[in-house]
Amino acid sequence: MAILFVSDIHLSPQRPTIVRAFLLFLSQRAHQAEALYILGDLFEAWIGDDDPSELAVSIKRALKQLSDSGVRIYIQKGNRDFTLGSRFAKETGVSLLPDEYMLSYLGHNALLMHGDSLCTDDIDYQRFRRKSRHPIYLWCLLHLPLILRQKIASNWRKKSAAANSNKAGQIMDVNAHAVTEVMSKHNAQVLIHGHTHRPATHQLNNKQRIVLGDWDQNGWCLTLNAEGFKQDSFAVV
Repeated sequence: MAILFVSDIHLSPQRPTIVRAFLLFLSQRAHQAEALYILGDLFEAWIGDDDPSELAVSIKRALKQLSDSGVRIYIQKGNRDFTLGSRFAKETGVSLLPDEYMLSYLGHNALLMHGDSLCTDDIDYQRFRRKSRHPIYLWCLLHLPLILRQKIASNWRKKSAAANSNKAGQIMDVNAHAVTEVMSKHNAQVLIHGHTHRPATHQLNNKQRIVLGDWDQNGWCLTLNAEGFKQDSFAVV
């Protein structure tokens, strides 16, 4: 058996090819796994568990079918879908993970994160992240009318795209000190995260940092089985 890790699928009505590819992934490859870990940004934007859109309904249905088949599904919140909540978990059968989660499997101890909290050089984003994760802010946001939340999410996407186009690449990557600090905190030998869209395996002395790929021209999946970790990409058609 094996467990799978994906992140940064960025599901959106504007990306129907990615939606089809992810639904196929759930029904085929993930169906053969013991567990699936989605480490943030499953959606390009999630405006609340009451989202009635065709996309939300189809993804919820597919996740529920997979979990009902016996595959355990775990999801971390990303910077695009930090409003995922208990209603979504109940309707899909998934388990929501904290921002930092230690996994033990086949003798491997890995720290799972979305990765945005590690980009500490991006001061503006970290300020927004602290504000947007505050319980009072979240409560107020989720109690706004649906149409207003949709407009807010659209505005966030536009501002994010504009801001990122003017930032140096290194600012949007993880900070080495932040990585060392969080791995030491959890005594982790392996750190697995997404967010940066820079798939790679980095050797850190006797430790590893595995960066998951984002779904665009290719889909990406990291597998952990008796042979260890292996990340592969596949064409999205």
